[in-house]
Amino acid sequence: MTDQPFLDVRVSHYLRDLAGLQRHDPVLDEMEARADEHGFPIVGRAVGRFLEQQASAVAAERVFELGSGYGYSAYWFARAVGGAGEVHCTDGDPDNARMAEDYLRRAGLWDRVRYRVGDALEGLAATEGDFDVIYNDVDKGGYPDCWEAARDRVRVGGLYLCDNVLWYGTVPTGEDRPGFEGRGWTDAIRDHNRAVFADPRYVSTIVPIRDGVLVALRVEA
Repeated sequence: MTDQPFLDVRVSHYLRDLAGLQRHDPVLDEMEARADEHGFPIVGRAVGRFLEQQASAVAAERVFELGSGYGYSAYWFARAVGGAGEVHCTDGDPDNARMAEDYLRRAGLWDRVRYRVGDALEGLAATEGDFDVIYNDVDKGGYPDCWEAARDRVRVGGLYLCDNVLWYGTVPTGEDRPGFEGRGWTDAIRDHNRAVFADPRYVSTIVPIRDGVLVALRVEA
């Protein structure tokens, strides 16, 4: 599930292969193999490397993930924050938390991860302070609420990042993504994207890799 049809598969594989030149880790390979075997949605190598780059660019030390799965994106953020940093993870499935601990411990990154099993927004509300990066990858119907909760918790100079903001190319027209009819997720993503871009405190763009990554830099208090 690291590739999807919105981006030409040849381009997707090219970006993945380039990203793979910069990072060799058998644990990362295991995580990607699990995603492929079980159809589990992860951001994939090219986006993962992009997330690490973005967090590193703002010298991130505190990252909060709204939705973490079994720790694939946290792997990249944990590399960016370094040994003194912290990545706060949230997921409703305790099995994902256990897998994340196994993978990230073997990768030498678990010491900088704080994993909370439960609702992502409740986890954010329960964690004090601002963040250098808040990353949103929950079920898509929750995107507007996540932006509302996150927008005041990012420090000036920090980033709000969000995955799947193009949603297989359905957001321009508002049509449902096949297999997800009736959930209202396309409309929720459209509302989310408009709200982020309309906030004058942020400079925002969408990078069209994989399924679209929104990058919003907070420039005003």
